[in-house]
Amino acid sequence: MISLREVQPSDIGEFFEFMQDTDSLWQAAFTSKEPANRVSHDEHWQKILHDPNNVNRTICLDGIVVGSIARYFMDDIAQITYWISSEYKRRGIATEALKLFLQEEQSRPIEARTAFDNLASAKVLAKNGFIEVGKDVYFANARGMEILEIIWRLE
Repeated sequence: MISLREVQPSDIGEFFEFMQDTDSLWQAAFTSKEPANRVSHDEHWQKILHDPNNVNRTICLDGIVVGSIARYFMDDIAQITYWISSEYKRRGIATEALKLFLQEEQSRPIEARTAFDNLASAKVLAKNGFIEVGKDVYFANARGMEILEIIWRLE
């Protein structure tokens, strides 16, 4: 069973481990500048956890930490971001976790952004009612270059 809970301090280390998968980094594209830097990772998480405008949750499958999901703001527009451990991808976890998160998080409109070729995330968003509303070119740290970003919105 998929569930969401408050992020606990021990989750941050697991999130770091999830981000060491190079294929997942490439797919996500828009990652931190130094995903292998544990100090930077921990500092980033402390910053976002202490921002009262953010909503952060740990995604669990039968009590096992398998990812994270959050709402933050960019240019005063609510944004969704999520990450699933590569070990648990392609099981519908992201789709169900986003569904649960959207029941809790009522900010609308809410947006998400994906790399142009991240078809898995595109499917997750579409299954949860997001529609493609725009495109932008943005620097993808994981790829070391600017790439096309798809903007999705749920009204």
